[in-house]
Amino acid sequence: MRSDMSRRSFLAGAASAATAAALVPALARAADKGGPFLAVRDAHLKFVDPADCWKALQAIGADGVEAGLDDKLGLPNLVSGDRKYSVADAAGIDALRGDLQKAGKRITAFCMFNHFDERPDFEIECCAKAAQAAKALGVAAIRIDVVPRKTKPEQFLDVAVEILKKVMPGVEKAGVPLAIENHGRYTNDPDFIQPLFDRVGSKCLGLTLDTGNFYWFGHPLTKLYALYEKFAPRVFHTHCKSIRYDADQRETQRPVGLEYAKRCCPIYEGDIDFARVVKILRAVGYANDFCIEDESLGRFPEDQRAGILKKEIAHLRKLL
Repeated sequence: MRSDMSRRSFLAGAASAATAAALVPALARAADKGGPFLAVRDAHLKFVDPADCWKALQAIGADGVEAGLDDKLGLPNLVSGDRKYSVADAAGIDALRGDLQKAGKRITAFCMFNHFDERPDFEIECCAKAAQAAKALGVAAIRIDVVPRKTKPEQFLDVAVEILKKVMPGVEKAGVPLAIENHGRYTNDPDFIQPLFDRVGSKCLGLTLDTGNFYWFGHPLTKLYALYEKFAPRVFHTHCKSIRYDADQRETQRPVGLEYAKRCCPIYEGDIDFARVVKILRAVGYANDFCIEDESLGRFPEDQRAGILKKEIAHLRKLL
């Protein structure tokens, strides 16, 4: 140990190591299935083949998909002819499993759109059911939304901690982690998300690392990689997206969301170095998905969007 290393920095390092060790079992589950995988948000598949999600995944070269769940545990964005998918019961899970096997694809994460502070009892029950379904299907993580719907900003951390402490026991029984997306004005702030993790104190609570959202929040480009490294041991799922700023803006602390609609872009055109992202996550044993979430697609003609997604998957596959 360096003689000038402060006790505080030593304890912080020890805490990070302990966190990484605590999360190894969940990371190993993904590794046992042959990851990492290249995936895409299910909402993008309509740009490729609106009639068949499995053919769409094949066309762009993706291994799997992040599948959104509605309040009844249906999967409205997975479309295969007239078939509708649900994980609300055993029959629905079996049907979905069969089609995944036929297609040779996987669901790398479920995506929930939570209202924790508006309907906590519903969320406790729904998250537990989603975790059981995820376990049955080999889904490695569940993306969750931790944003205030009715809570005052100064009270939200306490409220979020209280509710998540009640949510986690049902999730822990299944052993499938909940992965908070760094999304919006709260969970993109390390001074909010770190105390949230610490106070809830569950190894099944981690992060959906959205690479672009930290940049959207205004963090300078160099700081992004420090944040990725800080939270890497807690990453169970990713959203891969990027933004392109002018050279004189990249290392400044920018206003939240500065010109996002015109600055977001495909990952191969943006400022974020995904070779570095891959290296950071692999260093802690991450083995789930690198999932494309391209919020710039709406700026392109419809007949170009499938090609962009395919090129983004190819870009990541080259890095892996």
